[in-house]
Amino acid sequence: MVLFTVFKQFDTRPAAGAGYLGYSDFLEEVRGNRIKSAVIQEGQSGTEIIAVTVDDRKVRTTATYLDRGLVGDLIANDVKFDVRPREESSLLMTLLVSWGPMLLLIGVWVYFMRQMQGGGKGGAFSFGKSKARLLDENTNTVTFADVAGCDEAKEEVKEVVDFLKDPAKFQKLGGRIPRGLLLVGPPGTGKTLLAKSIAGEAKVPFFSISGSDFVEMFVGVGASRVRDMFDNAKKNAPCIIFIDEIDAVGRQRGAGLGGGNDEREQTLNQMLVEMDGFETNVGVIVVAATNRPDILDAALLRPGRFDRQVYVTLPDIRGREQILNVHMRKVPLSPDVNAAVIARGTPGMSGADLANLCNEAALMAARRNARTVEMQDFEKAKDKILMGPERKSMVMPESERRNTAYHESGHALIGKLLPKCDPVHKVTIIPRGRALGVTMSLPAQDRYSYDKEYMLNQISMLFGGRIAEEVFMNQMTTGASNDFERATHIARDMVMRYGMTAALGPMVYAENEGEVFLGRSVTKTTNMSEETMQKVDAEVRRIIDEQYALARRLIEEHSEHMHAMAKALLEWETIDSDQLDDIMAGKPPRPPKDWSPRMPASNSDTGSGGTPAVNPDAAPHAA
Repeated sequence: MVLFTVFKQFDTRPAAGAGYLGYSDFLEEVRGNRIKSAVIQEGQSGTEIIAVTVDDRKVRTTATYLDRGLVGDLIANDVKFDVRPREESSLLMTLLVSWGPMLLLIGVWVYFMRQMQGGGKGGAFSFGKSKARLLDENTNTVTFADVAGCDEAKEEVKEVVDFLKDPAKFQKLGGRIPRGLLLVGPPGTGKTLLAKSIAGEAKVPFFSISGSDFVEMFVGVGASRVRDMFDNAKKNAPCIIFIDEIDAVGRQRGAGLGGGNDEREQTLNQMLVEMDGFETNVGVIVVAATNRPDILDAALLRPGRFDRQVYVTLPDIRGREQILNVHMRKVPLSPDVNAAVIARGTPGMSGADLANLCNEAALMAARRNARTVEMQDFEKAKDKILMGPERKSMVMPESERRNTAYHESGHALIGKLLPKCDPVHKVTIIPRGRALGVTMSLPAQDRYSYDKEYMLNQISMLFGGRIAEEVFMNQMTTGASNDFERATHIARDMVMRYGMTAALGPMVYAENEGEVFLGRSVTKTTNMSEETMQKVDAEVRRIIDEQYALARRLIEEHSEHMHAMAKALLEWETIDSDQLDDIMAGKPPRPPKDWSPRMPASNSDTGSGGTPAVNPDAAPHAA
């Protein structure tokens, strides 16, 4: 295409087209009195003649030189003609017309090549440039006041802020600020927000980058970007470099079956050198975040690089209340909303979960055209997050609704009778998520460990659903499959991990669940003989049989409570702790607060559903 354009610019031949005549044909037209007027002017390739015929048709021709006999022919045939000199065009216009299309094509080609080779600023030369985004004190407005629920972690990082504000305070006593902070914790606990608050409090530049931004398909690019990032940081020192999800580039070197990734390992090596090599980066503090500290390279975690690991854990009840207060600032609240009550009912939730809870409550209030967000909106939002969204369009046949009602009543009854079970918060037979019904238990307080009696009671509660189906419906369904899986898992952990049986004693028999690509051994070696394996199976079998028998005895002894719970569920579809307390006390249950009559359900069989994954601190038991 480019060559065709070049040749076209230097082609001086006249272009043939509509109205063009050869010179001899033009003379025949003149001598035949078919030309009315003509204009003769000098062109680039010779003499150009533009004529108008007697029928007002425009024709043109070109002669290599001016024919003196042509003028006589025009006069003899009464043709009005005019002779004009050649129009002189500027050199700039000539170059623009001649070379403009070619230059345009070359420019477009160069643009697309730059986009293909890395794009952005610098094109192919931007490979080694750092992609870190710089936030200064004007653009980063996050402070410690915006971070709640992790007071211990904030105390740990305040030393960094104090050093950046007044380094002489530490240096005069020979102290050295940690060169690196590694923020470790589950997803959603606020690690990134905490890092931004450090820079916001210290009012220093803040370079933010993700671990995956270092890795490219070309070897050496990641290491070059690390060098460029630290060079930029030195120019802006004192400053903070924040690397989010550092496990993307900081994994153990040499891990896996076929060796490591050369590009990632070169990037990690360069990062190790920049953090603590021959050249000391004074005033540059590296803050990194990860939820997988177990896969990081040991050289990255040693003192001098990441000197301090700050654990940002899930918030406790006081921390959850503080987080809710932060997120409720922008929400118009009703006077009945109590953050402390919501915090008690959300054990195990992270800061991100609580932010989502506030957002869901606001959306529910908006759906009913309310001016403020009420406590009922937070309760419905909590149920949606913990138990899954309601599938109101799914209508079950009456026989399956009845089976689900007894199944969930079996879970709830065992939960109310056994002392170490978490209090039953709500029971529903409305399909939620993948489950046909859910029994949700919430601990009265945050749990940090589990005793033997608690775990045994959990197993009995899980068996309550299947036993209720057997006793009152004379059938077995697939709805208890997840209950059996969880019960077996708890019993096997009691035997193999926690040493909770006298027959096998306080010894760990479980294998390490290491992954091959984390540098662990490829082959798994078992620590147990065949005889020990049989003892383990026998102990697991004994625990399950004993708890199954206990649950069956309790359900058979309290059959009147079971019938009352199932009847209430079939009528109201959802009951909470108030109705359960009335039933266990032998009183008629009061109607739920937000209960409204529903249309009777009737439809074809929809089949049994699965059960959702369960948080051990807020465990719904699904049909």
